[in-house]
Amino acid sequence: MAGPEIPKTMKAVQVIEYKNPYEIRTVPVPTDLKPTDLLVKVAVASNCHTDSMVQQGVFGGPLPQTASHEGSGTVVAVGSDTEAAKLGFQVGTRVMVGIPLGPCGTCGDCRGPEGQTQYCTQVEGMVGVHIDGCFAEYVRADARTSTPLPDTVSFLSAAPLACAGRTVWRAVLQAELKKGQWVAVVGSGGGLGHLGLQFAKARGLRVIGIDAREEGLELTRKHGADVVVDARKGKEEAVKEVQAVTGGEGAYATINLSDAPTAAALACAVTRMHGTMVQIAQPDEISVPFPEIIFRDIRIKGSLICSNEESKGMMQAIAEHGVTAKTVPFQGLDKIFDLVDMVHSGKVSGKAVIIVDGKQIEEEKKLGARF
Repeated sequence: MAGPEIPKTMKAVQVIEYKNPYEIRTVPVPTDLKPTDLLVKVAVASNCHTDSMVQQGVFGGPLPQTASHEGSGTVVAVGSDTEAAKLGFQVGTRVMVGIPLGPCGTCGDCRGPEGQTQYCTQVEGMVGVHIDGCFAEYVRADARTSTPLPDTVSFLSAAPLACAGRTVWRAVLQAELKKGQWVAVVGSGGGLGHLGLQFAKARGLRVIGIDAREEGLELTRKHGADVVVDARKGKEEAVKEVQAVTGGEGAYATINLSDAPTAAALACAVTRMHGTMVQIAQPDEISVPFPEIIFRDIRIKGSLICSNEESKGMMQAIAEHGVTAKTVPFQGLDKIFDLVDMVHSGKVSGKAVIIVDGKQIEEEKKLGARF
């Protein structure tokens, strides 16, 4: 299937020097596609906490680097029609961009059980981290890690789901809970948190949202937490409130999305004995008092985005239950500096995104995209 005419150059938001502001540049459109590659015309690109880490040089890698690893758009070219078709892609497919690009396909993680494939250490790189990302008019993605969008799921929701959604969806899966059991979410009113609340509810869990900001507490209430706990009252009060609704035991599992120095300890404290704490936030150090691990047998897990099949499961859950991402949209790549200012202000309620191509947003309305 022939695709639309693709220009030779495009606009992109790039890190030129670490610890310095972004620059908007004109760069070549990617043309060297491998058999499993997709060229995606970006509709929406989202900002994530990881973007600031990339900008600070935490992950290293060559510069200049086009920012954003969270994107959605439409496939306009494929590396190989045969390989792409096998994976469910062709020109015109609406897609949530995959983050790993070029997994080796042969290591223990790639060939191991589902849920480990995203841990391949021999990838070409991570989109928006080591490889040019989604704050651009076009992005190169991998069909093996990208996810087709159901007609009901919008580009606006799909972009932040590419990392935030995939990450917190897998965190809910890693909690390994049954319907009716209690899960607590620390940092419930943030970009990942409000999605985690909805995913947990979609899986039939009872949810305790814990946050320390007025905006976060309000978003926690809005997105259906059964119990809302204000972390500013302190750990002892938070534990007391959680135990009051869980028969004195605590949550069966807790997901920590906050990088506050005391957040991991709080997450363990509100968890029942022998329960699980899933650590998602990425502070420099994770601090947990030893009695939580030794005397209370709290099991701590880390988690990294989703495998491809887990990502497809997330999309199915969204289509069935109407999960939506709270976004603060900015129109056009030129608005990147306004976006950064808002993010740094700490006043973002949900996820800050850039609408790169408004025409795609208008076109998808004909499909019935509503989530």
